[in-house]
Amino acid sequence: MNQYLVEFDLPDSFTEQFISLIPEQRAQVQKLMRSGKLSNYALSLDRKKLWAFFRGENEQEIVNTINTFPLINYMHPTIHELMFHENVFLQFPVMSMN
Repeated sequence: MNQYLVEFDLPDSFTEQFISLIPEQRAQVQKLMRSGKLSNYALSLDRKKLWAFFRGENEQEIVNTINTFPLINYMHPTIHELMFHENVFLQFPVMSMN
């Protein structure tokens, strides 16, 4: 399975329609995270950029996935296939029997 970073450009200002879709967007993000298709999702402090790390067979699968986002009509995605994406998962400390 390949890994992709999708960088989304967001609008300069958010309309009432945009804001009303945020709960649906969050629900879709959670669904994709539970399925393992989406591993990370981050918003810049100035709310101009959104980054998402996806797993998929090919770029078309990623396009199909991001098209399920309720806010997709307000976002301009750029898809980058990654060589690798390493991250730290919650780990238990190593036990010592001393």
